[in-house]
Amino acid sequence: MNILERMRGGGDRAAVGEGPREPEPWVEISESVSRLCSFDAGRVSVKVIQNSRPIHDKMIDSFLNKFFPSGYPYSVNEGYLTYTKFRALQHFSSAMLHVLSTQILKDGMQHAGKLICSGMGARMDSEPKSWRILADVLYDFGTALEVISPLCPQLFLEVAGFGNFAKGMAVVAARATRLPIYSSFAKEGNLSDLFAKGEAISTLFNVMGIGAGIGLASTMCSTTQGKLIAGPLLSVVHIYGVVQEMRATPVNTLNPQRTAMIVADFIKSGKVSSPAELRYREDLLFPNRLIEEAGSVKIGQPVRRVFSPQRIEQLKATFSKEKFLLSRKDNSAYMVLEQSATGEDALRGWLVAAFASEMERSGVGSGDTVLNEAYGRMVDVFPMFVAEVRSRGWYTDQFLDGNRSRIAYPKSHQR
Repeated sequence: MNILERMRGGGDRAAVGEGPREPEPWVEISESVSRLCSFDAGRVSVKVIQNSRPIHDKMIDSFLNKFFPSGYPYSVNEGYLTYTKFRALQHFSSAMLHVLSTQILKDGMQHAGKLICSGMGARMDSEPKSWRILADVLYDFGTALEVISPLCPQLFLEVAGFGNFAKGMAVVAARATRLPIYSSFAKEGNLSDLFAKGEAISTLFNVMGIGAGIGLASTMCSTTQGKLIAGPLLSVVHIYGVVQEMRATPVNTLNPQRTAMIVADFIKSGKVSSPAELRYREDLLFPNRLIEEAGSVKIGQPVRRVFSPQRIEQLKATFSKEKFLLSRKDNSAYMVLEQSATGEDALRGWLVAAFASEMERSGVGSGDTVLNEAYGRMVDVFPMFVAEVRSRGWYTDQFLDGNRSRIAYPKSHQR
């Protein structure tokens, strides 16, 4: 029985007159929350798995998800817990000293901003360049609020505190994206040297900027009006500089946008672009835009919202050897990855979507027939394609989808 027949419910089950069976249950993982999903008489049943656990276990999991890397302790090297404990002690004692010489509300808002932004680390891994730009926009916004706070003395603490809140988020985003950005330039194990030299350049020009700022503050910016004129101009220069920095950064990890661009280039020209060739074409303002040549893939939608019970069974049969489910609908493709899927698995799914979209635009066909043919084409070209992707400098062992929804199957129902 071929794939298409299985998708249509053919074979032995049809011969004995059995009706379509409900799909097996699965687990959806999104934003560190696992949900056990199943279909019962055509209706979706969703259960948050953690709800059945003791309250102290949920509190511990919530703490670990908030303050430790995803997958801890298996995602870090030995010694990370000791490092973290003493780092906490250092900052705790430093904060106690700081309280003695500052306004608690104003600075407390900055720490609140840091805590809120710390829960977005997976999204920063996926789009470090966009988040780095956002960090500088937030920092300039916070600085602007601090500048105008003396103009409203009755709300001084509130305005200045909100400014510090924005700056707190900016600090976390800037620090969190620093390593992946430096890593994109590192070669032959020289990340530490590159990081040190980059920080040295930042320090040098910060000192020079402080000197120039002091001179400016004592002349044309000695009044609030002067600051309101010079501030926006300096902010424009600042944001322009960071945008150009990020456009020059050749990040080599696979995320939804870069994967779609790689596949689109391959479909159009038969060639794979390198990170350096792709960097100036990335959309840093709207990174989630759909690319038609790559199949207009929408990734990470909850399975229970995009697929019917019968469709899930069809797709599991079609892609029985894959770590993704994929279906086309309304000129878009919906793809959901398994929890263990890598960058290679994402590339395989995107290629299927791109081939199917290309055939539909050419009038070859539509629906499951096209999807089946597209899958066959992907299987034929993928070994050559993925070898070229790796040779061009892309890292395919991971796929950074920014905490989008993934699926996993209970051990008793694994494929």
